[in-house]
Amino acid sequence: MDFGLVLQTDPPASRVIDLMRRAERNGFTHGWTFDSAVLWQEPFVIYSQILAQTRNLTVGPMVTNPSTRTPEVTASTFATLNDMFGNRTVCGIGRGDSAMRVAGRRPNTLARISEAMKVIRALGRGDPADLGGGTTVKFPWVRPGARLPVWMAAYGPKALKMTGEEADGFILQLADVYLTEYMVKAVKDAARAAGRDPAEVTVCVAAPAYVTVDDSPEALAHARAQCRWFGGMVGNHVADLVGKYGEHSAQVPGELTDYIKARQGYDYAHHGRSGNPDTEFVPDEIVDRFCLIGPAERHIEKLNALRALGVDQFALYDMHDAQEATIDAYGTKVIPAVNS
Repeated sequence: MDFGLVLQTDPPASRVIDLMRRAERNGFTHGWTFDSAVLWQEPFVIYSQILAQTRNLTVGPMVTNPSTRTPEVTASTFATLNDMFGNRTVCGIGRGDSAMRVAGRRPNTLARISEAMKVIRALGRGDPADLGGGTTVKFPWVRPGARLPVWMAAYGPKALKMTGEEADGFILQLADVYLTEYMVKAVKDAARAAGRDPAEVTVCVAAPAYVTVDDSPEALAHARAQCRWFGGMVGNHVADLVGKYGEHSAQVPGELTDYIKARQGYDYAHHGRSGNPDTEFVPDEIVDRFCLIGPAERHIEKLNALRALGVDQFALYDMHDAQEATIDAYGTKVIPAVNS
């Protein structure tokens, strides 16, 4: 199993770079960041420094979207990084929850994402792409052998189906074993129905992880408090699904939707941060299901269960008060055990 580190690009950028370097030393293969232009610093500027100061780390956004950056601009940025540092990028893409809403716009449609994935992938590997309206373009400077995988973030039935049909990878932003099995099956079934080899779709589960010294009530309570924000972030997407399909739809499992009944709203000023006051509604059960909490042994057990379900990468959200300690605990205890 591969391991990724997910960070927000809060200033100073030098700290983001240092944590990514630390992650690579500890056996992580991927470095991911949020991509929301108003809330955080520009990630692609920082990627160039991460790539320059690491040897093999693959970097990318979790996730970008096709409206704050047009597809040809996104493709050109990735292709330039790949030309400079080798094929060491991956394009995570989604609807653009925070990036779009903070700017007063609605998240992107699936049709828009589908068009963008085709353009970004084609241009990134040096092929021509149709931008619409009869305009076809190609980057003349992309070298032979260039590649740019595009991984799609998804929760809902239509998005899962499209991921299986079109994307190179599937990003699932939660680590619940039941929901992972349910959603990975939906993606793989869609890939198979589209005539694809399901094994071609890389599966990446992304969630906060907090390694405690023991499993005492006090240690677990602190870890849950540090990671409760994640249930609120996922809840934004779940609220959209409930609004579209209803509270008790056969198309969306209750294990995903039931917990947001007490949700009161959301202020993106606290997005992705521990102590977010808008996430107090998230119960301990959801934190435990969606995240990895507890001593290293618990992490290893859950990661092995996820790997058995077809998960190829675990991307660790490291937004809490134990960033370095978590990276080091994964490097010394978790990653070696999972990959032994």
